[in-house]
Amino acid sequence: MSGTRPESRNGAEDVVVKRAVCPHDCWDTCSMLVHVKAGRVVRVMGDPDHPVTRGYLCVKTNHYEERVYSPDRVLHPMKRVGPKGAGQFERISWDEALTIIADRFKAIIAEHGAEAILPYSYAGTIGTLQYGSMDRRFFHRLGASQLDRTICSAAGEAAMGATIGTRMGPDPEDMVHARLIVVWGVNPISSNPHQWPIIQEARRRGARLVAIDPYRHKAAREADWHLSPRPGTDAALALGLMHVLVREGWLDRDYIDRYTLGFDRLEQKVAEWPPERAAAVTGIAAEDIVRLARLWWESRPGVLRVGYGLQRHTNGGSTVRAIAMIPALTGHWRDPGGGFLLSNSASCGLNANALKRPDLMPSPPPRKINMIELGKALTELQDPPVMALMVHNSNPASVAPNQSRVLAGLSREDLFTVVHEQLFTDTCKWADIILPATTQFEQTDLMTSYWHLYVQLNEPVIEPLGEAVPNTELFRRLARAMGFTEPCFSDTDEDLIRQALDSGSPYLEGITLERLKKERIIKVNRPAAPFAEGGFGTPSGRVELYSEDLAAAGLDPVVEYTPPAESIDGSPELAARYPIALITPAAHHFLNSTFANLPRMREREGAPTVYLNPVDAAARGIRSGDWVRVFNDRGSVRLQAQVGDWSQPGVAVSPSIWWSRFMPDGVGINALTLDRPTDMGGGASFHTNLVQVEPADPPAEPSR
Repeated sequence: MSGTRPESRNGAEDVVVKRAVCPHDCWDTCSMLVHVKAGRVVRVMGDPDHPVTRGYLCVKTNHYEERVYSPDRVLHPMKRVGPKGAGQFERISWDEALTIIADRFKAIIAEHGAEAILPYSYAGTIGTLQYGSMDRRFFHRLGASQLDRTICSAAGEAAMGATIGTRMGPDPEDMVHARLIVVWGVNPISSNPHQWPIIQEARRRGARLVAIDPYRHKAAREADWHLSPRPGTDAALALGLMHVLVREGWLDRDYIDRYTLGFDRLEQKVAEWPPERAAAVTGIAAEDIVRLARLWWESRPGVLRVGYGLQRHTNGGSTVRAIAMIPALTGHWRDPGGGFLLSNSASCGLNANALKRPDLMPSPPPRKINMIELGKALTELQDPPVMALMVHNSNPASVAPNQSRVLAGLSREDLFTVVHEQLFTDTCKWADIILPATTQFEQTDLMTSYWHLYVQLNEPVIEPLGEAVPNTELFRRLARAMGFTEPCFSDTDEDLIRQALDSGSPYLEGITLERLKKERIIKVNRPAAPFAEGGFGTPSGRVELYSEDLAAAGLDPVVEYTPPAESIDGSPELAARYPIALITPAAHHFLNSTFANLPRMREREGAPTVYLNPVDAAARGIRSGDWVRVFNDRGSVRLQAQVGDWSQPGVAVSPSIWWSRFMPDGVGINALTLDRPTDMGGGASFHTNLVQVEPADPPAEPSR
């Protein structure tokens, strides 16, 4: 499709309207219209010409100018002049900052080797260039330790790879045709708001909406039916559903025979999971499991719209794998808008290797360090120890699990920490050097979505504030400071975009930088129902209900339910001391820790909160509005209790992530979370936590 012109007058005196694209880690990747007056952003709104954005933004980005011009904005390079963590810095020049970094890196390499340097980044921006291009080239050439970027979606991606062979599902725009939409482990109103009008349109056409989530969130309250399993038991629910489908013969035998592998093995497995057994594990009645299976079989098209929350358990990979099998048994992949959708990130087919240049790495490749084990890496790793940490696109002091261990590592006086950041985050407090980063309104990027199917171009709408530079320019400068002479470190941002688009993928055929400059928004060339006639990305080309790759990795080659490592079934002795299962889903007004510094968003979110079931609250003498202490062996956090029908008894919910500086005791929710990798993909287990809750005194005013 063609977008509106990139720049226009809106009729107001001296106001120019320019287009940008939201860079944040969200399915929606919205097109934004930015009103600029005298070089300053004065208003931000959604682009009405974008087929998915449809003229509105989420509550978080609707006031994006407040982030751009926040008093917390980092505008100049700074170096630490006080103790680690004290937040005392003085301004320095870019030349001085680059010299300090290069000299320190060279000294560390001479003494410990390049693997003693660790990059730490994730999706503070999901733009193709600023997320991962010049930075990867720099650290590959340096020979630094590789970062295994697992914190968000690794378990689910590994499960999809083993089951359907790719990260792809239906076109979300086609979900208006669905007769049944199951939102499983996702709250689209808060986390995927442009999915919600698609769901509502489908409902107007007769579709039913089922929500499956331990948390009775906004979308669950609006659904036709909400099922609330115990946290981390979704694989047992999926196995129970498949048992009913097989037992009742609610199967598309033609699709199974032509496009799946290993059905006989799966049939044996699900025979062990009658709905009564699944009910005992999940807390969902057996008759409801049968009812849901019947509803799924009778509803065409039907789609399982799955979120990332349910794969953030120690059994998260098996969970996604079990759910991903269901549409193949019933042939729901045949229909546009039907099947299974966790991610569409493979729908663009960009040339990642051209951007990241893994060929620049030494041989053998440097070690990999799992980002969710940052605390362990900084406090325990040897041969060599991590002596330098360079952070961009992330705020690990807030977002990494097992916060106490992370902060213990960041507090090391011998650890040299560099942070490239837009705002003075919790992590900046622990830096030795802070470098100013541009926001999306000040940088160029190629934007894709892991949900919708549009490629978009983002170009600067204002000049960079202060001395801020984008990630790409930072690593060009660092490459020069380190003496790297490879031509790839001179590539411009436009060069990088061209390289990304030059992949040979049929999905990108005809999509060029020049065309993007004219049209701004282009839909990829991908079938609406990509697996209507098979063609999966697995070694067999089929849905692999039995996986030789999983067997070779020592995992169940079909699928199995294993209780979460911290749960009543998985660790009964621990549960005797800590009887509450804690999950930490996204807050409505924050995106991970992004936006949590803005006064408007904190005011709307209220206080750092824990939602308790009335049974659990009454047993502890807790009422709504009371302050409580939530604790386990990893840490303790003070939160304000709200009592209601948010979850089953024995389950607590704390929306996150508040910056530690705004928490009552200066401690964030990740002081409680587990840093154990998931069963597949090495992902984060943020929702596998046992805690105790007890009344606490009201806090003093938190630090600012």
